[in-house]
Amino acid sequence: MSDEAAREEDRQLLARAQDGDVSAFEALVDAHRDKVYGLALRMTRSEADAAEITQDTFLSAYQHLKDFRGDAAFGSWVHRIAANHALMRLRHRRVAQAAEQELQGPEFTERGSLAEYPQTDWSRDAEGKALDAELGMAIQQATDRLPEGYREVFLLKDVDGLSYEQIAEVTGDSIPAIKSRLHRARLALREAIDDFYNRDSHGA
Repeated sequence: MSDEAAREEDRQLLARAQDGDVSAFEALVDAHRDKVYGLALRMTRSEADAAEITQDTFLSAYQHLKDFRGDAAFGSWVHRIAANHALMRLRHRRVAQAAEQELQGPEFTERGSLAEYPQTDWSRDAEGKALDAELGMAIQQATDRLPEGYREVFLLKDVDGLSYEQIAEVTGDSIPAIKSRLHRARLALREAIDDFYNRDSHGA
């Protein structure tokens, strides 16, 4: 099914759902659940959090269904809801981690699972799996240090594959602002990658 056909089907299902057809809303959930879950997983790197965010996202969408006027595509709307829920979850997590910081050693932080972060184009098979894991960790640490707005745009564009127009719908920001933040995020990550290889070559 083409993107335009999918959007048209969403519009028809949305109209039925807004008229009280629960099965139509369930069809919308089925169509967008995987993408919402994928976005939440990439933003939180937690399957449990991603599952809860997905559930909360569609619950929020259902509760505000009659308020949605279709200014954006339904998929973009639920992406925005999911991104907001994920950012809220990350903020709460940082507060909790700060409170427990003295009790936690490095082995108990999220960095222990960074090697499982989705593969990126920067991986170099010739360097071996160990180097890939170390590079992945360096990239993830650099991503974690990005301001929330920069990190969100980077994940939506370079990881989730959304267009600038779709990201604008999701975030409510202008395309020039999105491009600016994405450029700065990419520069920060490129610097982290350069530092990684410089450090590796100096250590060899």
